[in-house]
This record gives sequence, C-alpha cells and structure tokens, in this order.
Amino acid sequence: MAKVFISDLVLRDGHQSLIATRMRTEDMLPICAKLDSIGFWSLEAWGGATYDACVRFLREDPWDRLKKLRKALPNTPIQMLLRGQNLLGYRNYSDDVVRAFVKKSADNGVDVFRIFDAMNDLRNLRVSIEAVKNSGKTAEGAICYTTSPVHDIPYFVGLAKELEAMGCDTLAIKDMAGLLTPGTTADLVKAIKATVDLPIHLHSHATSGLSAMCFLKGVENGASILDTCNSSFGEGASHPSTESIVAALAGTEYDTGLSLPKLQEITAYFREIRKKYWQFESEFTGVDTRVLINQVPGGMISNLSNQLKEQGALDRMDEVLAEIPRVREDLGYPPLVTPTSQIVGTQAVLNVLTDQRYKSVTTEVKNYLMGRYGKAPGEINSQVRSIAIGNAEVITCRPADQLEDEMDRLRSEIESLAKNEEDVLTYAMFPELARAFLQERAAGSLKPEQLLPIGSNLSCGPFYAPNEFNVTLHGETYHIHITGSGHPGEEQRAFFVSVDGVPEEMLVETLSEVEVFGGTGGVVSGGKSVSKEGEGKAAAGKRPRPSRPGHVTTAMPGTIVDVLVERGKKVNAGDPVLVIEAMKMENEVQAPISGTVLAIYIAKGDNVTPDEALIEIQPE
Repeated sequence: MAKVFISDLVLRDGHQSLIATRMRTEDMLPICAKLDSIGFWSLEAWGGATYDACVRFLREDPWDRLKKLRKALPNTPIQMLLRGQNLLGYRNYSDDVVRAFVKKSADNGVDVFRIFDAMNDLRNLRVSIEAVKNSGKTAEGAICYTTSPVHDIPYFVGLAKELEAMGCDTLAIKDMAGLLTPGTTADLVKAIKATVDLPIHLHSHATSGLSAMCFLKGVENGASILDTCNSSFGEGASHPSTESIVAALAGTEYDTGLSLPKLQEITAYFREIRKKYWQFESEFTGVDTRVLINQVPGGMISNLSNQLKEQGALDRMDEVLAEIPRVREDLGYPPLVTPTSQIVGTQAVLNVLTDQRYKSVTTEVKNYLMGRYGKAPGEINSQVRSIAIGNAEVITCRPADQLEDEMDRLRSEIESLAKNEEDVLTYAMFPELARAFLQERAAGSLKPEQLLPIGSNLSCGPFYAPNEFNVTLHGETYHIHITGSGHPGEEQRAFFVSVDGVPEEMLVETLSEVEVFGGTGGVVSGGKSVSKEGEGKAAAGKRPRPSRPGHVTTAMPGTIVDVLVERGKKVNAGDPVLVIEAMKMENEVQAPISGTVLAIYIAKGDNVTPDEALIEIQPE
C-alpha cells in the first residue's frame, strides 16, 4: 500500500502564519500527549521564526522550549526548519557556529532537520547537512519553490539531484507562498521522482486556495509525506487542514491511517487556545490569490501586517504588497523565504513609506547585492546595485568561506551572562536582543508581552487603543496622534505622539494596573510621568523636530542599534552615521550633507520615530 505520511505543523508554521508566531510553550505542553499518540511522521515544533519570537516577544528561552517538547513528545520525531548557513538568524554564520548549533539542536531533541537556503544556493547547505548526518539525525534537503523567468522544472530537478548527492535522507518541495498549481505539482513531483530515489515531502501554504488539490496531485505522482496543519491553525496563509487531508485519503491506496476523532479532540483544544491570541489575528491571513503575484509567504504575512500596524501604517499594506514584486525583480528574483522575504519586504516598506524607491537601503539589501547571502538566481538591476553599493566588490565564492571561526569570540563576549553553550548560540543569532534577554533573566525580570483580555474593546479596528483623538483640558482642545511606542510591559514606556502636529515624546510610568486594558495608573502631562499625587519624574530629553538640511532622521520607527559618529567628527554626505533596526532588519542611516557632527540626540537602544532629528550636522 502506498501509504502517505503526515507531518503536522501546528506547533510552528501554523501559528507563525496566522498569529505572528505568538503561541507560548505553556499552551503547547498540555496537548502534547494527544499529539504524541496520533502517529505523525513528525511534528514541526522548532526553528523558523519561533526562536526569534521566543526571545523577542515571549521572553522564553527557545532551548528550554525544545527540551520541554522533547520530554512531552517521547514517541514522535520533532522537526525543525533550519536556514542553512543562516541558521535561525538573518546573516551567514561561520562553519563552527553552524556545526555547534546543529549539534546542540540534536542533543536537545531535534530529530528531523529541514534545511533550505533562501537563494537555493546549495553551497550554503553543505555544512549543515554534514553536521546533521554526523549527529545521526535525518537531513531533509529543501527546494524553495517559486515562479519567475529563471525558475522552471529542469532547474528544480537539478537541485534535487544535487541534494541527493549531498547525502540528504528526504527531499522537501517547499512552497512557502502557495504558488504551486495542481498541474505544475503533478509535473514537478513526477520529474523529481523519475530522477532521485529520495522520499518526497510536499509543503505548500493554502494562501491561494490551491494547496489541497496540489497535495492530491502530488501523492498521485509519488509524494509520500505531506505537511498539514490542524484545522484550528490551518488554511489561508497556513496549510491544508490535517483532518481534511486525512479524510480525503481515507479508504484509498494513500490512506494515512490516522484517527479523525483523535485529531478532532486536538482541534477542540487549539480552537480555545487561539482565542487568547486574538490581538495578533490579521485580515491578511485568509485566502488571497494576490499571492500568485506578490509571492509573500504565509509565515511572513501575519508578521508583516503586525509590524505595519505597530508603525501606524497598516493602511499602506496594499502599496507594500504591490511593491514587493518590483523589489524582487530588481534583486534578481530570489525566492521569498526567510531571510530574503524580510530583506525584500522591508525594502518594499521603506520604498513605500519614504515615497521614493531606494532613498533608504537596508544593510541587508547591501549585503545581498554584494553576494554575502549567495548567488542571485537572476540578473540584478544594475541601477539599484549602483545606488546601494556603488562600485563595491561583489563576492562569487561561498559567502561563509570568507568568515573566520566565531565561537571562541562569541563565548568571550557573553561569558558573564551565558550559563551554557545554548546561551552563546542565542547570542550568536541576535547579539543585542540576546544580551538584554540574558541580563533580564539574570535579574529575574523577564516578562512576556501583554496578552489583552478577550473581549477588550478595540475602538480603532486593529489597534489596541485609540491612536488618534482630541483631548480637552482646562478649556483647551488638543489633537493627539500616537505615532509609536515602546513595548508593552515596560515599567517606563515611551510614547511618541504629535500634539497639534508638533512631535513629542512622553514617558509613561505605570504605578498600578487594573484587569482590563486601560488602567488607572500614571497619566501623562507635559512630557513627564505623573502620579495621582502629582509627583513627577522627567522624561528623556525631547528631540528636535527635523527642520534643517543637517538633521538626520529615520524613514521608519525603530530601535537604535549603533551610533557610528561622535560630536565634532567630520562626515561626508552619504557616510553612515547610525544603524537602526526596524522590522527585524538593520538599516544604516547616512549623513544627508557634509559637515561636522554638532549634536547627537540618541543613544544605543533608544526607540525613535521619523518625526525626530536624531543627529545634527553643521554644514561646512
């Protein structure tokens, strides 16, 4: 019997695609015994964006999550998604970091490593595959499926042959945006099956509404493992429903043998759990055939909408979705999957929000254009390359060949906070974020972002509270527009607002809370955090409003990663003066004019908005 096996994605890609990767470990563990009893080929439960989200938002140790899941799932292989030489970060890492990461992942519970490269540059997979094989685990090589003038079936078949030659145990066709059609699926699986002897694992998001039909055509032509997601977190930007696929194949030669009633018990649990995360739901995660044009992957769309919402720019989502294919073409048609989806997506957001294409270019786009992520599939727009990197040398070797070993340096940099090798690897993935996380862990002050009570009144659609309103005080009416804020849960939370069009920064210090969002603690007055008794604490110094050619500003709200100049330093127009992180991507901000640095209004770690002057340069 040509039985079909099922990998369920509810613990990783399902909630990444629909609620911006926000499910907490505490909501996974109670259902693990039932998940473990089903008989899945694997449960995808780690990797992808879960590592980042654990540290950044949930304030959980991702390694601790893996250990707990391993203990709770003794009979089911745990699968992770690994980005080849990018691991779980957004740059290429040295080979010793890759080997150390794979070893620790295997030691802590990962059985199946799905390994891919966003460029389909298989040079970036070799070390990961070797490390997985050395650990005695399953290496699944993944082909990133996409459509473009340079991607066709012979191209993908060639990749499959190379992955088999590299020692992969299984082969995944990774359709991260839901671009496959039934006919193409049949032709692609048939061609690969005729060329390689590896089991074929089919992965396709349901965004375009075609994936279930593609799965049927896939199994009819030789695919033997399917990625599905429990219906509680299935369909739309996620994946075909596990229950639906099991029911569709029941009684056929492809019968999965899985119990539909047992699956439905799991569904009932996760449907209730999902309600807790209602604030991360998005109108952009349903069926949307525009994905066939913009190619935004399911794992990115909920995060992209959430990030635009945080910046007060959700109303420009359609413009961003239209700009993404144009940026992708400029960059030589890379498949859109982490990190290239973030690289292309963030640049598209910048192009839209600045109302000028490539006025500001992210550091990651520059690195991409210099070949530091690998070889682009197609031809890169020479004008865009010139704007971004000028005449800088473009490397042609495997990018990691230019990297020296990093583990010893990383250990020394974080030895005061790291308790083990896993902490060092977290620091390797996200240095500044990890340092803050480890410091807070040591202080016992880790707090996850706030989950708003179910049923809270969101009077401004997707926003958590009114973001634009009039305030009448002592007979005077002021128009207030909130343009950004620090993270919820901070003891002192910065809010960036405009008052009658004038930008202000206010610091709110929470003195008490009530159960429902919008408590009775501190109130804001004149840039100070004031208690009910009127005892105030001065906020951070106000930054001036940009009004001169020498004022350096940012195109998007974000966090200062580094300040590259000092007062009194002479700079030339175009010189980088600071680095800002926005939407998980770093962006160098250049001097708008030549001159001398007169004033610096920011420091590392500050949250900033486009309405502020960050550095002032005195013209020559």
